[in-house]
Amino acid sequence: MEIWINPACSKCRSALTLLDAEGADYTVRRYLEDVPSPDEIRAVLERLGLEPWDITRTQEADAKELGLKEWPKDAASRDRWVEALSAHPKLIQRPLITAEDGTAVVGRSEEAVRDALSR
Repeated sequence: MEIWINPACSKCRSALTLLDAEGADYTVRRYLEDVPSPDEIRAVLERLGLEPWDITRTQEADAKELGLKEWPKDAASRDRWVEALSAHPKLIQRPLITAEDGTAVVGRSEEAVRDALSR
């Protein structure tokens, strides 16, 4: 199990606290420092069963600067979104947890983190 975190994020800290309380075996990836490649983002999206715009923090300053709200959300634009997430990792929703069964969850709630632990 791997968790992508921003240490400044309260949701990330809560997820780590819960993983520790449950004795989970996991590795931490500080994705703002260890920026995921476009291929890594695609792999996580596949595990999540989501599209890149589904995990994009559109209220961030970078998102507004890029005009992401105006970008099409279609298959032809998918790579553009993935490239933006890799170039601007602050835009990636957090924390992302990859589960043992090959799936992943956005662990913003206790329920989502527990879901990842049960997989």
